[in-house]
This record gives sequence, structure tokens and C-alpha cells, in this order.
Amino acid sequence: MRDCLNHRAGFDRVLMAVAATFFTVSAGSALAQDQRSSAAELAIEAAIPRPEPANVPPPTAADIKLDTTATVQDSAKEPVKEPVKAEAAPAPDKVETKPADVATTPAAEAPKSETAKAEPVKTEPAKADTATATPAAPAAAPAAEPVKAASNVPAADQPVADKLKDIIGAKTSRHFDRKNERAAIEKFYGARDFAPVWTQAGSLTAAAKGVIARLKDAASDGLNPADYPVPDFAAATNPDALADAELKLTASMFDYARQAQSGRMHWSQVSGDILYPEHPVDPGEVLAKITTATDASAALDSYNPPQKLYKELKAKLAELRGQGNGPVIEIADGPALKYTPAGKKQAEIVVEDPRVPQLRAKLGLVENASDTRYDAAVAEAVRKFQNSAELKATGILDDKTVKAINTPKRDKQIDVVLVNMERWRWLPRDLGAPSLGDAYVILNIPDYTLKVMQRGQQVWTTRVVTGKPGTHATPLLTETMKYITVNPTWNVPPSIVYNEYLPALQQDPTVLQRMGLKLEQNRDGSVHISQPPGEANALGRIRFNFPNKFLVYQHDTPDKNLFAREDRAFSHGCMRVQNPDQYASVLLNIALPNEKYTPERVRSMYGKSEIDLKFPTPIPVNITYQTAFVDDGGKLQFRKDVYGRDATMINILKNSRGKDLENIVAHSQPSYSRPATTLPNGVAVANNGGSSGLNFFERLFGAPTPPPAPVGRRPQQQRVFTR
Repeated sequence: MRDCLNHRAGFDRVLMAVAATFFTVSAGSALAQDQRSSAAELAIEAAIPRPEPANVPPPTAADIKLDTTATVQDSAKEPVKEPVKAEAAPAPDKVETKPADVATTPAAEAPKSETAKAEPVKTEPAKADTATATPAAPAAAPAAEPVKAASNVPAADQPVADKLKDIIGAKTSRHFDRKNERAAIEKFYGARDFAPVWTQAGSLTAAAKGVIARLKDAASDGLNPADYPVPDFAAATNPDALADAELKLTASMFDYARQAQSGRMHWSQVSGDILYPEHPVDPGEVLAKITTATDASAALDSYNPPQKLYKELKAKLAELRGQGNGPVIEIADGPALKYTPAGKKQAEIVVEDPRVPQLRAKLGLVENASDTRYDAAVAEAVRKFQNSAELKATGILDDKTVKAINTPKRDKQIDVVLVNMERWRWLPRDLGAPSLGDAYVILNIPDYTLKVMQRGQQVWTTRVVTGKPGTHATPLLTETMKYITVNPTWNVPPSIVYNEYLPALQQDPTVLQRMGLKLEQNRDGSVHISQPPGEANALGRIRFNFPNKFLVYQHDTPDKNLFAREDRAFSHGCMRVQNPDQYASVLLNIALPNEKYTPERVRSMYGKSEIDLKFPTPIPVNITYQTAFVDDGGKLQFRKDVYGRDATMINILKNSRGKDLENIVAHSQPSYSRPATTLPNGVAVANNGGSSGLNFFERLFGAPTPPPAPVGRRPQQQRVFTR
């Protein structure tokens, strides 16, 4: 029994030992687990940066209350995506500064603090986060710095840039009186934060040097350097002076580009019988082109006319001013020299004189350059010179002729070349049609010649008869030839109807019938006179149509004898062509190359019915007034100022009104109206039954309405152009 009890007591002790061991192990395991959990939490806390105690205000009751509410937990949950959006917007440096603003709270509270910190970027922060949001203001301030740095204005140029900004913002009209130039200046300088373009740290840039060189050499292009003043940058020693010089140079550059391209004077200043297309410069394009060009001088020079004839005149101007390579030739005084051709009862008389070789050189006679004989060739050259110099064309070398040959080099000839260069500025930059190999027609009124050009080469030429001086002067214009009419009807211009034919009817009511003309009178009393197609038609067999407001065109003529004359200004304004069948075939082969037109084919169409041959692509026609030009042999030629255009332009330029010369002058416009007329008894009248009928422009060119007046012109009192 005792043994049993002893055994049981021993068993109990074993159980207690095992239990104690179990509890001990369990407790140790629990303690270890508790220790591991605390270490993880400590690791998490260590990973979260904590602010310096000095930057964190002591916690308040409000803080503790907020942390224990469900609302705080919801606000921490709802904006879970917000921190991502907020962190994507700011720069990295802002994100790095955020942890410093987080209050010292348990690790679980950290997301809430981050959310509260991110929200002030977009919305009003919560009251409890005021302390957290306050330090965010300094972090937003650096955002303005990149905008300021983007100007890229060097520190040395910043004072000048500031002055330019002030001037352009308030005083631009002091330098630029054109609206488009002011707009271009504001845009250009504004885009570069008003940094100067002509100087860097007070020194001239390469672009500025190129522009200044071109402005100072303006005389070589027939312009006046005084019109493009160059500021003294060397004397500009402060930002105010540098800014002022900057804008003055820009203004002079604008003036040069504008006048180099369009002329110092608008063509309307000279006459109402001139109409060329406008081609003004774009100031913004000028600024961009010149300031980015490798060679600013060449870029500015490119606004001058590009045509070969202009460049040849420029070279001759340099020679006339003594800048050429050749020596200045002066003809000495001496006895009059006269050539007498052989006659029926008299032999040819040729005199010799030591001045003749100089005379040959002066007049461009390269053959027999050292010959001292005053022969037929020399006499003819003298006669042509006398004609161009408005002297009596005798062919005799007298004192007046010698003086005229010697003296104009420094005065009249230079002036004539200058105004011819000016007229080239009025013409289009592209004279021809690109799709036709740059083909075009160019007619020179004072030379009485017409040329067809293609690919820069002369294709064909002929003599022409042009309008009489005065009210019948042939107008200067650029239009496009759209078709040719074979066997044209002559619709008599209103000027001839009312100024010539109707007064003639008062004297002889049958005069029009005898001339083969047809008179129509409409119910409104207006009169129209025409001549049907035929051999005797005043327009001949072919009319070349380029519709224009002046109602002029080119045409054949039954009167061929005038083409043999030296001066051929005899028409009412239209241009008569010597060889119209050849002219037609040349133009048709340009416009319709596959049709293989020949003069014979054109003549085969002659008859009594009108035939219109239309051009798929119109051919430009340029009517010019060249009293000075360089011929194919390289010699400078002069022609008589038949319409007085040179004299008018020289007078205007020498009595310059500055930029006023660029203004458009309004002229009276042509009228196509036909006033009611009372015809004398005995006049044969064909009543067309209409109330008014077509006006003259419509009868002539078939257009429903006349072309619009040029831009900028306002019609004043109406007058009839006599053509």
C-alpha cells in the first residue's frame, strides 16, 4: 500500500515536472514570439523617418481625439490613391521634403499624415493638418525659378533686355510707325525675353555687322543710305542707349527690306496708267530671316530684284560712278564730223579724226576699235545716241553731242539708271509661269520691242507700235494672256466712239458705213460701234488677250509701214505686233506643246469667223518702261523718255517726301459706261433690241464684270480711258 502510495507520489512529481516544463517552454515561446513581434514593429518604425523634435509642436487634445475617431480612419482610407496623384505632380525634391513635415505619431498613423500633407497641394487642408501644411509653402517657392531661368538672357544683357521690354511695351511707335512692324517687334523680342539681337554684352554681333554693312552700301543698289541711318553703337555705353540703338537698327533694316523689294515710291505716285501686283515684305519674316542667316548682309540684299537685267544695271551704275574697272573716256573738242553716204552723183565722204577711236569705245563699237575714220557705223551710233539724249538725230558729231556724251556720266545717265532700277522693284519677283518653264512676254515701250522668254533665254522677239504720249500712253502692267483670237471683231473703245467717231458723224452721217463699221444703239440711247472680222479690220487677223482694266491688248495691223520707223508711238494705247502669225505660233507651242503650231497653220485659220485659242495655263505679260538697259553685247543702252516717266520720277526722288512716297495715290478709274447719244439723221443704225447691252469690257474680253481696282485705291471722279 505504502509502495503504491510512494509510487503514486513519484508519478505525481513526474507529472508536475512535465507540466512545469511545458508551461516553461510555452511561456518562453510566447515570450520569444512577443519579442519577435516587437522587433518587427521596431523595424517598421525605424524605416519611417521622424521629424526633428524641434520642428514638431506638442500634441494637443484635438490631435488625440482625431486619432481615435472612425472619421479619421475613413479619411485615411479614402485618399489611398490621392498620395499617388499628389506625388506624381511635384518635382522629386518636393517629395523628399515631405517626411520632414510628418508629425511624430505611431507608425500606423503615417499614411494619414502623408495624405494630409499631399492634400494641401490641391485642396484646402483640414484644420487638424494646419501645422503639417504650413511648412509646405517654402517647398512650392522654387517652382518659379525654372520659368525665370528659361529666358536664357545672359546676365550682361539683362539690363538691356529690361529696357527693351519697357520701350516695346510703351514707346514702340517712337521707332516704328507701321502697325505690322510693331506687331512683329513685340512678337520677336517677346519670344526671346527681350534679349538684344544686335549686341552681346555690349559688343556687335556678326548679324549686326552684316546688316550695317548692307545699309551703308545701299547706294550700290540705287537706294539712298541716308534713308537707313545706322546708330552709333560705340557711343551707346548704358542699357538705355543700347536698347535705343537696337531698335533704331531694326527700324532701318525694315525700311531697307521694304524699299529694296517694293521701291522707294509707289507706282501710283507716278501715273494712273500703271498697275503692278503688290508684293510687300512681312516684317516678321524679315526679322527671322536676317537674324538666323549665316550671312546677314547677303540675306538683306536678297530683297532687291533678282532679275538679270536689274543686276546688270547695278553693275553699270557702279561704272558710271567711277567704281568700275574701265577708265573714264572723255571726247576732246574739235571740228564737227559728218559722214556723207554715196549718192547718184556723189561718192561716199568719210573723214578721219584722232578722236574717233575714243568715240568708238564710248559708243560701244568693238569692231575696228582703232579705226580713225568717221564712217557709216560711227555716224549711225552717234545718231542713236542723239535720239536717246533727246537731241536732233543728225548723225553729225557737233559740240552739243560731244558735251552730251561726256557730261551725263555724273548726272543724267546716273539718274536714268536709278529710276530704271526703281521700276524693276515694282515688277513681280517671278516674271514667268513656273509650269511653263518660267515663260513670259516682256514688252519695253521706249525700245518698241517685244520678247518671249523661257528658261531664262530669249525665244523670240519682234518690233511693236505703242501708244502715243499723253492720254493714249500704253499703260504699264502685269497680267496673264489667257487666249488668242483669230479673225477678231474690233469693238471700238468708248474713247474713240465718243471723242472721234460720233463727232465725225455730225459732219458726215455715212462715214462709218464707208469705213465698214457697224453702229448699234440700245434702247437706253447708248452706242456701240464695231468692225467685223476681215482683212481690213483695224486689229488685223489676230488679237492677243490679257484682260485688264485699261482695255488694252496686242494685235496685228493692216498698216505695216510704221514698223520701219525708229520711233513707233502711234497707237491709241494698244500694242501692234509686226509678225503676229509667228508670235501666235511661239505662244501656242509654249502653252500647247503637243499641238505643233506653225505660222502656216495659224494663217490657215484666217477667215470671217472668230476663233478663240485658249491657253490651259495663262502666260504672264509684263509691259515695262526701260529707258536704260544692258543689251546682249553687255553695252548700256539708253532710250528716249517718250512718256516723261523718267523726268517725273527723278523730280520726285530729288524732292523726296520721305516715306510719304510709299503711300498709294488714288486715281480716277476707267469707266465702261456709254452715255445716251442723239444721232444725226441719215446714220445707219442696227438696233439690237436690248435695253443696254454688254459693256465694252464684256464685249472685248467676255468677262461678266471688269477686274477690281487695285488694293488701296479708291475711285474718284470717273473718266474714260482713251485706248
